[in-house]
Amino acid sequence: MTAIFLLVVIGALIAYLLKMSGLQHSSIALDVLGARAYQASRAGVDWGVYRALRDNSCVGSASFALTGGLSEFTVTVDCTDTPYTEVDSTAKHVYLIRATACNRPNAGACPGTPGPFYVERQLQALADRAN
Repeated sequence: MTAIFLLVVIGALIAYLLKMSGLQHSSIALDVLGARAYQASRAGVDWGVYRALRDNSCVGSASFALTGGLSEFTVTVDCTDTPYTEVDSTAKHVYLIRATACNRPNAGACPGTPGPFYVERQLQALADRAN
């Protein structure tokens, strides 16, 4: 009777440890995907700021896929241009750039369709430019 009790207890303990190990592996995988999603959205913000400041171009919305280690992510960049004039009559533009990166795009753009390993990160930046 004692042997059966010990087998049941040890079996339950092993099942619990296996479940915890699986959860820990899933958590680590999501952490890595989250860090990659952050880097992908950061690349989108950098691209949007470059276009706004260097090319004086603020596209309404653009989506693109990344390559290399971030090839599983799609980035959607939204840009809003707000012109204004300062007190000294200098014409300026303020650009609001918002980049959203996701790893399961729906029709090529974020947000995607949530699933078990769906990750999405969004970053935004303000940039200002004088004409």
